[in-house]
Amino acid sequence: DLPLKWKKPRKIFVNSMSDLFHEEADPAFVMKCFEVMIRADWHVYQILTKRPHGMAEFSLRFQERFGRVIPEHIWMGTSVEDQNRSPRIEELRQVRCKTRFISFEPLLGPVSNLDLSGVVWAIIGGESGKGFRPIRKEWVLDIILQCRRQGVRVFFKQWGGYRPKSKGRLVDGVEYNEYPGRSGNTA
Repeated sequence: DLPLKWKKPRKIFVNSMSDLFHEEADPAFVMKCFEVMIRADWHVYQILTKRPHGMAEFSLRFQERFGRVIPEHIWMGTSVEDQNRSPRIEELRQVRCKTRFISFEPLLGPVSNLDLSGVVWAIIGGESGKGFRPIRKEWVLDIILQCRRQGVRVFFKQWGGYRPKSKGRLVDGVEYNEYPGRSGNTA
Protein backbone atom coordinates (compact mmCIF):
# COMPACT_ATOMS: atom_id res chain seq x y z
CA ASP A 1 0.00 0.00 0.00
CA LEU A 2 3.02 2.32 0.13
CA PRO A 3 2.37 3.98 -3.29
CA LEU A 4 -1.07 5.03 -2.02
CA LYS A 5 0.64 7.12 0.68
CA TRP A 6 2.92 8.98 -1.75
CA LYS A 7 0.93 11.95 -3.02
CA LYS A 8 3.64 13.39 -5.31
CA PRO A 9 3.81 11.37 -8.59
CA ARG A 10 6.82 9.05 -8.90
CA LYS A 11 8.30 6.57 -11.33
CA ILE A 12 8.41 3.28 -9.44
CA PHE A 13 10.53 0.36 -10.62
CA VAL A 14 8.56 -2.57 -9.20
CA ASN A 15 10.65 -5.48 -7.87
CA SER A 16 13.98 -4.12 -9.11
CA MET A 17 15.89 -7.04 -7.58
CA SER A 18 13.44 -9.81 -8.44
CA ASP A 19 10.91 -10.84 -11.08
CA LEU A 20 7.18 -10.41 -10.48
CA PHE A 21 6.54 -13.10 -13.12
CA HIS A 22 8.90 -15.74 -11.77
CA GLU A 23 7.36 -19.22 -11.99
CA GLU A 24 7.17 -19.44 -8.19
CA ALA A 25 5.57 -16.02 -7.67
CA ASP A 26 2.21 -16.20 -5.92
CA PRO A 27 -0.47 -15.17 -8.47
CA ALA A 28 -2.61 -13.66 -5.69
CA PHE A 29 0.31 -11.48 -4.57
CA VAL A 30 0.95 -10.33 -8.15
CA MET A 31 -2.73 -9.40 -8.55
CA LYS A 32 -2.61 -7.45 -5.25
CA CYS A 33 0.39 -5.49 -6.56
CA PHE A 34 -1.58 -4.57 -9.68
CA GLU A 35 -4.63 -3.62 -7.62
CA VAL A 36 -2.49 -1.07 -5.76
CA MET A 37 -1.05 0.22 -9.05
CA ILE A 38 -4.58 0.68 -10.39
CA ARG A 39 -5.67 2.58 -7.27
CA ALA A 40 -2.49 4.73 -7.12
CA ASP A 41 -2.68 5.74 -10.77
CA TRP A 42 -0.88 9.08 -10.38
CA HIS A 43 2.42 7.15 -10.36
CA VAL A 44 4.16 5.42 -13.28
CA TYR A 45 5.16 1.80 -12.64
CA GLN A 46 7.90 0.00 -14.54
CA ILE A 47 7.54 -3.79 -14.50
CA LEU A 48 10.49 -5.71 -15.98
CA THR A 49 10.70 -9.46 -16.50
CA LYS A 50 12.85 -12.07 -18.17
CA ARG A 51 9.64 -14.11 -18.47
CA PRO A 52 7.37 -12.20 -20.87
CA HIS A 53 5.31 -15.35 -21.52
CA GLY A 54 4.23 -15.28 -17.85
CA MET A 55 3.55 -11.55 -18.14
CA ALA A 56 1.35 -12.22 -21.19
CA GLU A 57 -0.60 -14.92 -19.35
CA PHE A 58 -1.10 -12.58 -16.40
CA SER A 59 -2.36 -9.83 -18.71
CA LEU A 60 -5.21 -12.14 -19.77
CA ARG A 61 -6.21 -12.63 -16.12
CA PHE A 62 -5.91 -8.87 -15.57
CA GLN A 63 -8.25 -8.19 -18.48
CA GLU A 64 -10.76 -10.74 -17.19
CA ARG A 65 -10.70 -9.14 -13.73
CA PHE A 66 -10.72 -5.44 -14.69
CA GLY A 67 -12.40 -5.59 -18.11
CA ARG A 68 -9.56 -3.73 -19.84
CA VAL A 69 -5.93 -4.04 -20.82
CA ILE A 70 -3.20 -2.95 -18.43
CA PRO A 71 -3.34 0.89 -18.48
CA GLU A 72 -0.64 3.20 -19.82
CA HIS A 73 0.72 4.24 -16.41
CA ILE A 74 1.91 0.65 -15.90
CA TRP A 75 4.83 0.03 -18.25
CA MET A 76 5.43 -3.63 -19.08
CA GLY A 77 8.90 -4.67 -20.26
CA THR A 78 11.32 -7.49 -20.87
CA SER A 79 15.12 -7.85 -20.83
CA VAL A 80 17.00 -8.59 -24.05
CA GLU A 81 20.72 -8.97 -23.34
CA ASP A 82 21.80 -10.29 -26.73
CA GLN A 83 20.49 -11.75 -30.00
CA ASN A 84 19.64 -15.08 -28.35
CA ARG A 85 17.17 -13.30 -26.05
CA SER A 86 15.46 -11.30 -28.84
CA PRO A 87 12.51 -13.78 -29.13
CA ARG A 88 11.33 -12.28 -25.83
CA ILE A 89 10.23 -9.23 -27.85
CA GLU A 90 7.58 -11.26 -29.68
CA GLU A 91 6.39 -12.66 -26.34
CA LEU A 92 6.22 -9.08 -24.98
CA ARG A 93 3.95 -8.12 -27.88
CA GLN A 94 1.44 -10.68 -26.54
CA VAL A 95 1.08 -8.71 -23.29
CA ARG A 96 -2.25 -6.88 -23.24
CA CYS A 97 -1.12 -3.42 -22.20
CA LYS A 98 -0.75 0.14 -23.46
CA THR A 99 2.97 0.71 -22.75
CA ARG A 100 5.68 -1.85 -23.67
CA PHE A 101 9.43 -1.43 -23.27
CA ILE A 102 12.65 -3.37 -23.70
CA SER A 103 15.67 -3.24 -21.44
CA PHE A 104 18.85 -3.97 -23.39
CA GLU A 105 20.72 -4.15 -20.09
CA PRO A 106 23.16 -5.48 -19.48
CA LEU A 107 23.85 -5.46 -23.21
CA LEU A 108 26.17 -8.44 -23.70
CA GLY A 109 26.20 -8.74 -27.47
CA PRO A 110 24.79 -7.27 -30.67
CA VAL A 111 21.05 -7.35 -31.30
CA SER A 112 20.14 -6.86 -34.94
CA ASN A 113 17.06 -7.01 -37.18
CA LEU A 114 14.73 -5.90 -34.40
CA ASP A 115 11.00 -5.71 -34.96
CA LEU A 116 9.99 -3.11 -32.38
CA SER A 117 6.35 -2.81 -33.40
CA GLY A 118 4.21 -2.25 -30.32
CA VAL A 119 7.24 -1.14 -28.27
CA VAL A 120 7.51 2.51 -27.20
CA TRP A 121 10.71 2.65 -25.15
CA ALA A 122 14.19 1.10 -24.98
CA ILE A 123 16.67 1.23 -22.13
CA ILE A 124 20.28 0.48 -23.10
CA GLY A 125 23.14 -0.07 -20.68
CA GLY A 126 26.32 -1.90 -19.88
CA GLU A 127 27.01 -4.28 -17.04
CA SER A 128 28.60 -3.06 -13.82
CA GLY A 129 30.28 -4.65 -10.83
CA LYS A 130 33.23 -6.91 -10.23
CA GLY A 131 33.82 -9.05 -13.30
CA PHE A 132 31.62 -6.87 -15.55
CA ARG A 133 31.53 -7.81 -19.22
CA PRO A 134 32.28 -4.83 -21.48
CA ILE A 135 29.70 -3.30 -23.81
CA ARG A 136 30.68 -2.28 -27.34
CA LYS A 137 29.86 1.10 -28.83
CA GLU A 138 28.76 -0.39 -32.17
CA TRP A 139 26.10 -2.50 -30.39
CA VAL A 140 24.70 0.60 -28.70
CA LEU A 141 24.71 2.70 -31.86
CA ASP A 142 23.00 -0.08 -33.85
CA ILE A 143 20.16 -0.37 -31.30
CA ILE A 144 19.75 3.42 -31.19
CA LEU A 145 19.55 3.53 -35.00
CA GLN A 146 16.96 0.72 -35.06
CA CYS A 147 14.93 2.55 -32.41
CA ARG A 148 15.10 5.82 -34.35
CA ARG A 149 13.93 4.13 -37.55
CA GLN A 150 10.96 2.57 -35.72
CA GLY A 151 9.92 5.53 -33.57
CA VAL A 152 11.02 4.05 -30.23
CA ARG A 153 12.25 6.39 -27.49
CA VAL A 154 15.73 5.72 -26.07
CA PHE A 155 17.17 5.98 -22.57
CA PHE A 156 20.89 5.21 -22.40
CA LYS A 157 21.56 4.36 -18.78
CA GLN A 158 25.30 3.69 -18.59
CA TRP A 159 28.40 2.30 -20.25
CA GLY A 160 29.00 0.21 -17.15
CA GLY A 161 32.27 -0.76 -15.55
CA TYR A 162 33.37 -1.60 -12.06
CA ARG A 163 30.89 1.02 -10.84
CA PRO A 164 27.67 1.79 -12.74
CA LYS A 165 28.74 5.37 -13.49
CA SER A 166 32.40 4.51 -14.22
CA LYS A 167 32.25 5.47 -17.89
CA GLY A 168 29.33 7.90 -17.91
CA ARG A 169 26.19 8.12 -20.03
CA LEU A 170 27.17 10.00 -23.17
CA VAL A 171 27.01 8.30 -26.57
CA ASP A 172 29.07 10.33 -29.05
CA GLY A 173 28.42 13.44 -26.94
CA VAL A 174 24.66 12.87 -26.62
CA GLU A 175 22.80 11.97 -23.42
CA TYR A 176 19.68 9.95 -24.25
CA ASN A 177 16.96 10.67 -21.66
CA GLU A 178 13.77 9.86 -23.51
CA TYR A 179 10.73 8.33 -21.86
CA PRO A 180 7.35 7.27 -23.21
CA GLY A 181 5.25 10.36 -23.80
CA ARG A 182 8.10 12.87 -23.95
CA SER A 183 11.45 13.53 -25.58
CA GLY A 184 14.55 14.58 -23.69
CA ASN A 185 17.84 14.31 -25.57
CA THR A 186 20.53 16.72 -24.53
CA ALA A 187 23.70 17.28 -26.53
